[in-house]
Amino acid sequence: MNSTENADRSSRLVCDPAELRTLFLFEKLTDEQLDWLCRDGRVETIEPGLVFREGEPATCFYVLMEGEVVLTKLSGGTEIELVRTSHHGAYSGAWMAYIGDKVDQTYNGSLKVTVPSRFFVLDAAIFAEMMNEWFPMAVHLLEGVFFGNRNANARVGQRERLLALGSLSAGLTHELNNPAAAAVRATSGLRERVAGMRHKLAMMADGKFDTASLGALVRLQEEAAAQVAKAPELSPMEAADREDVLGEWLEQHDIIDGWSLAPNFVQAGFDVDWLERVSATLEGATEKVFEGAIRWLNYTIETELMMNEIADSTTRISSLVNAAKQYSQMDRAPFQVVDIHDLLDSTLVMLSRKIGDGVEVVKEYDRSLPQVPCYAAELNQVWTNLIDNAVYAMGGQGTLSVRTRHENDCAVIEIGDTGPGIPEDVRSRIFEPFFTTKPMGEGTGLGLDISFRIVVNKHDGDIQVDSEPGNTRFTVWLPLNRTPDDPAEQNQAEPETTSGGQR
Repeated sequence: MNSTENADRSSRLVCDPAELRTLFLFEKLTDEQLDWLCRDGRVETIEPGLVFREGEPATCFYVLMEGEVVLTKLSGGTEIELVRTSHHGAYSGAWMAYIGDKVDQTYNGSLKVTVPSRFFVLDAAIFAEMMNEWFPMAVHLLEGVFFGNRNANARVGQRERLLALGSLSAGLTHELNNPAAAAVRATSGLRERVAGMRHKLAMMADGKFDTASLGALVRLQEEAAAQVAKAPELSPMEAADREDVLGEWLEQHDIIDGWSLAPNFVQAGFDVDWLERVSATLEGATEKVFEGAIRWLNYTIETELMMNEIADSTTRISSLVNAAKQYSQMDRAPFQVVDIHDLLDSTLVMLSRKIGDGVEVVKEYDRSLPQVPCYAAELNQVWTNLIDNAVYAMGGQGTLSVRTRHENDCAVIEIGDTGPGIPEDVRSRIFEPFFTTKPMGEGTGLGLDISFRIVVNKHDGDIQVDSEPGNTRFTVWLPLNRTPDDPAEQNQAEPETTSGGQR
């Protein structure tokens, strides 16, 4: 509402210093101070409707003298009622004007009146002058508290982010080491198998196979290589049973140490019938030639299995690196339009070591959810805090659920756990800075405070918690029509495209 509209809905009344003294804010002022307030301030009656809107420049300080007010705040695109009161002396508006331009001087909520109401009104500049002249010590103390808390939050928050980064880096290093070591082992084994194949090639070159048998053997080799790629998944029991059968067959055909070859043929999906085909192809060959052919085919199978292991390991490394880039957003613009599931998945990958094997991760994604305009790196910090808290609450054993859905004009993300729950007497305080339910030294109490500020203040969203034993859920609402705080970032917020990556 602009000043002209507000003037149309209000009427000025006589200011009585004696009445001002009845307001608890002014009851200790001197007669001279009350006269100044009446001289530089004003009493207005405002008709039902909006007095000021959240985000507008804070131009006035309002004190309720008579009537009823409602204070609201936007959260997740929805207006939430914070306070409804008719308390004599309730105040709102430009109450931080005395700090000056050190802070953003805008209304941090919207004020409405439900019935014709009387207010004592001070312009922001006059309120600031009054505070600094009458209460200079109080102003210094209030400034110290305000900026001290803000700086402390920033420093401890930075420390917490560094600790989290160290933990994530250690986890990522561990995750990268496993596939890298597997690739090194497979490469070493592959070198040995290729050397063995060269030796068998020399045996073939000696003419121990006739042309027809050699051609059939090469075809069987190609068939074996192709079969490895489509080998069926077997349970440990099924694999053991098949290894017993193949081991006996190889032993019956005088293959030395055939039990060591059987697991490779089983892993590739071969059975006795296929080995009988090999035997029929080499009918009439000596035992030594037949054994050489079997080992030649085994080398082929082992080579394919090892190449698959190398491919899987390097793909895993590439996926981890991509997840780390997605998580850190180090090569992306701050404000983006993204698939929120990519952010959740990258966070789960980064936290996989901390999550551990004892926690089952259940993902229920609404893939029809539109892309979300957001500060992606900061949202990843929110997911990190919520998932880390959930795993801690479960003690490393339980079910972690990650769900998404589309609700009105918001993307809704829900992080749930099966831990013991949050006690009702502390539930209302968990978003307070420095409040933690963890033992001394295990938590700073800033994770959820940072998450709240990122979701609510940075994204105009909302975050809430519902908890009972065995079912705790943190729910985040993110508007789908969000615009960046800095208009210069608007052109950078291009929707992301996925090029062949796995989710």
